[in-house]
Order: sequence, then structure tokens, then C-alpha cells
Amino acid sequence: MNIQVVKDYYGKTLQTSADLKTEACCTPDDMPGYVKRTLSNIHDEVLAKYYGCGLVTPVALEGARILDLGSGSGRDVYALAQLVGAKGEVVGIDMTAEQLAVARAHVEWHRQKFGFKKSNVQFLDGYIEKLGALGLKPASFDIIVSNCVINLSTDKLAVLKGAYDLLKPGGEMYFADVYADRRLSEEVRKDPVLYGECLGGALYWNDFVTLAKQAGFADPRLVTDRPLGVTDEALRAKLGPAKFFSATYRLFKLDGLEPLCEDHGQAVIYKGGIPHAEDVFVLDKHHAIERGKVFPVCGNTWRMLADTRFAGHFEFIGDFSRHYGIFAGCGTLMPFDTGGGGGAAASCC
Repeated sequence: MNIQVVKDYYGKTLQTSADLKTEACCTPDDMPGYVKRTLSNIHDEVLAKYYGCGLVTPVALEGARILDLGSGSGRDVYALAQLVGAKGEVVGIDMTAEQLAVARAHVEWHRQKFGFKKSNVQFLDGYIEKLGALGLKPASFDIIVSNCVINLSTDKLAVLKGAYDLLKPGGEMYFADVYADRRLSEEVRKDPVLYGECLGGALYWNDFVTLAKQAGFADPRLVTDRPLGVTDEALRAKLGPAKFFSATYRLFKLDGLEPLCEDHGQAVIYKGGIPHAEDVFVLDKHHAIERGKVFPVCGNTWRMLADTRFAGHFEFIGDFSRHYGIFAGCGTLMPFDTGGGGGAAASCC
């Protein structure tokens, strides 16, 4: 797919999120209260041109340096800017001139709205497949986010590799995107409207997992997912039986992660203290860790907590001196909930 098609679709064809032909955009009902409050502080023009499919607001962001891939009109950048605070920084990258113009036009308006002495955001013109060409220092970001953009990329592996290089050790990529339950036909992938609507470029979920591992992210973790409806009948007919999902994954830049969930007899205790997760810390779809409760974990989950920004909020039980085999229930079925009573494999741990 020609990248100019994507530029034109998001710069000229779409004028507001109401022009989309899918149920991609999250509604306020899907959001935690604190995220809704950040959006209430964002300029109306920025909100009107939001085309994301999920939420990219993980917890424990105070003081973090964040990169937003495909930042568009800047909605997520301005939301995250409030969560990182005056000592943090959020950098947005986009290739669409019209979207960048909207984002940049309101930098000072948001600085005043947030009450910061100086702006903590910047927007760069560039391609997410060529992150190395933007002059950004390698291993300089705590978190990289993206909202319904990587599916539009013509070289998804290059995006993931570039993100890996820019993350600090222990950093994470936390992003929402659209995935398919199967590999799509050439006809679907080349349709310009389907591609612009984030459907034609959607990866088969298992191919995404393979690419993420090739880029260096050894154990991709699914955080949330929901079926994605296609409201336009003509587009639905072109897609045939393929099903689509909006899903959020988190990928950690960590050495020593194993291919599967291995049991070393370890456990963690969440001590609390993370804003917006005072009673329960959610690592991913299968790990909701209650404060004060001993929670058995595999070796990979241990590292995701012990070797990242979350370490100070946990007590750690055990080590890697013994191995007890793989956690029961580790499977390879589609991880998303279809709503039809079938479903994903059980949690690995």
C-alpha cells in the first residue's frame, strides 16, 4: 500500500472521527475516570480529529519520558503530558502535515491549561518506520505508545525494531491496534479504504506475536481486547468472514525472558502506592494482582515487575535457583474474546 494513500486518508478524507466507518474509536464509557478528566482539559479541535482505537495510558507515569508513534492531532500526547507531570516529557511523531498542524497549533493553549511553566510536549515530522533518522537518542525513552497506527505501516517489523532501540532497558511499548483472526487476502490488503480504516493493514494476531519477538520483545502481553464492528455494509461485504479486534499489548525491553511461562516457584506481593491502581495492579489480561496478597508468577512476569519502573511497589518471593517446569494451561489459541462462548486459552500463570 502506497504511504501517500494513508497520508491523504488521514489528512484530507477524514475530517472528524465521525467520518470513520468502523467502531474503532473508544468512547468515554470505556475509560477510567482519571483518563476522562485528562481529556476534559484537551482542546476541542484536537479531540475532534482523534482516530485511535484504544487507550494508551498505562499507570506509573510520573516523570516519565514517552514517545507517541503516529501522534496525529495530539490527543494522546496531551493526555499523557498531564500524567507525566511537569518533570516528564511526551514526544509525538507523525507524517501527516494536516494532523501535525492541529497538534502544534495548541501547544501553548495546553501549557496554560495544565499550569506548567514550560511545555512538556513536542511534535516531530517523520515516519515511524524510520525512527533512527529523527535524531532521537537510543535507549532514551521510558515508554513508547501508539494508538491504531502500526497497522497502517508498510514495514511493521521496522517500527517495532526502531521502538526497541529507543527504549531504555526495562522500558515498555504499550500500544493499541487492530488485529485480525486470520491472514487477510491480497485484495483486502490493497483496498485503499479498508487500509485507511485500519482493517486492510491489520496483522493476523499470531503473526504480530512473531514480529514482536523478532524485534526483541520476547514475551508480548495482551492487556485488553474487544471485538471491532464494521458499520459500513459495503466494507463488511469485502471483508468476508474475517473478524477484527482492537487490542492493547505491552512489550517489555528485558534481557533473559524465556519463550514460555516457566515456573521457578516465585511469587510477588503488591504493596500498593501506584496512582490509579491503589488496590489492584493489572499487568495484563491474566494478571490482576491485589494489594497485600501473595501472587504466584512465572519467571517472565517476575522480571516484568522486578526489572522495570514497577519494582519499588512489590515484594519478591523466591529466585531463579530452581525450576519446576512450565505453568499448566499455557496454550496457543487465539487470545481475544470473541463473545461467542468459545475463547482463549487459559492463563499461563
